Amino acid sequence: MSPRDVPVAEQPGRPQRPGQVPPPARPPVAEPRQPRLRRPLVMLVVAIVALAVIIGGVLWWLEARRYESTDDAFIDVHMTRIAPQVAGRVLRVPVDDNQPVTPGDLLIEIDPADYQARLDQAVANQATAEANLAQAKAQQVVVQADAEQARAQVGVAEANATNAANQLRRDQPLAERQFVSRQQLDNDIANARSTAATLVAAQKRLASAEAQLSVAAAQVAAAEASVKAAAAQVAQAQLNLSYTKVAAPEAGRIARKNVTTGDYVQVGQNLMAVVPSAVWITANFKETQLDLMRAGQPVDIRIDAYPEKTFHGHVASFQPGSGAAFSLLPPENATGNYVKVVQRVPVKIVFDDPLDPSRPLGPGMSVVPSVKVR
Repeated sequence: MSPRDVPVAEQPGRPQRPGQVPPPARPPVAEPRQPRLRRPLVMLVVAIVALAVIIGGVLWWLEARRYESTDDAFIDVHMTRIAPQVAGRVLRVPVDDNQPVTPGDLLIEIDPADYQARLDQAVANQATAEANLAQAKAQQVVVQADAEQARAQVGVAEANATNAANQLRRDQPLAERQFVSRQQLDNDIANARSTAATLVAAQKRLASAEAQLSVAAAQVAAAEASVKAAAAQVAQAQLNLSYTKVAAPEAGRIARKNVTTGDYVQVGQNLMAVVPSAVWITANFKETQLDLMRAGQPVDIRIDAYPEKTFHGHVASFQPGSGAAFSLLPPENATGNYVKVVQRVPVKIVFDDPLDPSRPLGPGMSVVPSVKVR
């Protein structure tokens, strides 16, 4: 160290002036320290943390590769849409939105006055048709009796004509030898001609009676057909009258009710829906995720509405085709430029355990299923 580096107050042989403030002492120069990471304890901690991260990542990968998951999944049901089968004015709607119903519960009642009147008219027409049938059958009996009588008359006429013809054949040789008078022969000829004409007339009456019998049978058949048609009209009128009361086809809850008392509804108009309690999951997995996926594999289900609970189910079936193939406008890859896009295939997943009524599930709710494939 040179004398210049020593403070003035410390320089030997140099007196300090009165009133002069001594200069501050310079701090000693510190030696350079080693980097923190090179310290053994810190290095050990960093190594342990890095090893833990690597082990955790490997364990996570080994666990994650056992599952195939997707967030493109939703609760699905066979929703029943309620629509009337007859038109009319709504008398009452005894149900409300979100109300639970059982099979057979009355949902909508339509004014039955018009359909009751049609039923009464159909019943009256059926009675008229049955009366006409009875009259036709009675007429058939009369015609059949006339035909039997005509047939008997033909038999009598045939016998008389045969007898007269035989008598004429016997008398002709006798008349030639004058054993029989000419008057007797003329009487025999007249009698033979008369009985022959009577036979022809009886045969014609029989043919007419048989023709009337056919007409009577046709009238009976037409009357029977009228009775069947009238009975069908009565059955249709009764059915239409029963359609004025719309009942719940299955158990579930009412949704999207858009009808009220006094509305005039048409046939097939969508009035409400019944959402059943039997639900499942439609999960749209990528086609590249289906390699190891099979029916019956267990599934862990997380529902966005209940994030604290894990549901359990299994794979039920796979749709035979991608979702795009069944869309309203399926892709036409044979036209234009083709760009390969990974398709999604709907997979049906069902729940293993009965659902908790305190956690209701409805169609469209978001689900994240994880299928255990390894």
